[in-house]
Amino acid sequence: MEKTKAYKCLGTEDPLPDLIHRTNKYLLDLRLAKWITQKQYEKLCINPNEVELAHLYYLPKAHKPGTPLRPIISGLKHPTIKMSKFLDELLRPLFDKMASETTVTSGFELVKQLQKWSKVNIRQETLFCTIDVADLYTMVPQTEGVLSLKKMLDHLKLKQVGGLKIETIIRLSRFVMQSNYFSYNGQFYHQIRGGAMGSPLTLTVANCYMFFYEQQIIKQISNSGGLYFRYMDDIFIAINWPVRHLFKQIDKWNHFDENIKLSENIGSAVDFLDLHIENQDGQLFTTVYVKPSYEPYYLPFNSIHPLHMKKNIIFTMVLRTIRYCSTFQAYLNEREQLRIGLLLNKYPNKFINEQFQYILLKFNIDQLLTVNNYDNYRQKVIDSPIKEKVPIDYGKTMFVHFTYCSNMKTFPGKFHTLWNKYFGESPINEVIPVLGTRNVNNLQRRLVHTKSYLWR
Repeated sequence: MEKTKAYKCLGTEDPLPDLIHRTNKYLLDLRLAKWITQKQYEKLCINPNEVELAHLYYLPKAHKPGTPLRPIISGLKHPTIKMSKFLDELLRPLFDKMASETTVTSGFELVKQLQKWSKVNIRQETLFCTIDVADLYTMVPQTEGVLSLKKMLDHLKLKQVGGLKIETIIRLSRFVMQSNYFSYNGQFYHQIRGGAMGSPLTLTVANCYMFFYEQQIIKQISNSGGLYFRYMDDIFIAINWPVRHLFKQIDKWNHFDENIKLSENIGSAVDFLDLHIENQDGQLFTTVYVKPSYEPYYLPFNSIHPLHMKKNIIFTMVLRTIRYCSTFQAYLNEREQLRIGLLLNKYPNKFINEQFQYILLKFNIDQLLTVNNYDNYRQKVIDSPIKEKVPIDYGKTMFVHFTYCSNMKTFPGKFHTLWNKYFGESPINEVIPVLGTRNVNNLQRRLVHTKSYLWR
């Protein structure tokens, strides 16, 4: 709190009653002025009996020296959470579209970009650089952050979004960003800088602010034939500059904006997200990266969870291994590390081998991977289209949840058989039943204490 100066202590005076009143009055004023519709007003206004003030807690960054803390403001029932979600659903797709050429959301996306870039541009002296943006979510000024949303909408030449005028979106966004209150250790606080990490809109505001900050850097890197990508507050650069010149440029970038502070790591080998990247004498080498604090804990095989969950763990991990590991030896090393971790979690070796084989069959690879065929088959996996998630039609979907235990293994199959038997010819068959499982009330769930804030 002292470091960022982002929070103002209010003492023991509870701000929740006033915040509830101000939020509903603000929405009513917008409705009466016809800035929002009656339907939007009813969607966003709050019931005083259903809200709680947010509370602050810290998560240790165990992988960083000194184990610094990451502040999390949990506000799932905060008075402005409806507005925050509503605005984020409108604005985030627009940002994703605007920044798609310089944004990655996974190590796999970066692998594909590096493959294309390195075919032409990588040399023995090529440098890789990762940059961390310090305290991004608490350092973005609230006024300038909201103005960056306006800048994005102007950049996209939009007059309205989702039936809302741009001015309405800016007004609502400003109210959300300036209305972050929370409790901590018996005291109440108001966030006067940045946004709450638990608020959906905060990420979009921070991303927009960074997007316009980084444009000059992107232009500089692109003009030099380099590669630039960002994932939230992490930046990756591949460039053919002398190392002293790169350090000098980063120092200049650190003076572009007093709110943005960059700390860099430069070399022939870097780690970005879950990907390790090396320049090995002008050849690109990649493999899986795990943080020093990593421990191989997976869902235990003897846990009371559906078998498909355990299969999916292996499938996902092996798929990542093939995608990330640029050499056959790296693939073997990573696969055996995975095997050891699974064995430690009581997975039978036969079951592990079956799942290792299944992923190859899934990509129509009918032979074992070898040093001779690995590159071709790996490229086949990389080039395979990613199955897009089909949006759920909630109007035609019925969710059925049941508490899973070992005796319920055959229940899903029997359920669908009975459903088709009795409703196959019925109009109700247009409704798609989706079965979901609830975990049993195990020891971990009993020991976890959910903090709640009660307003009286």
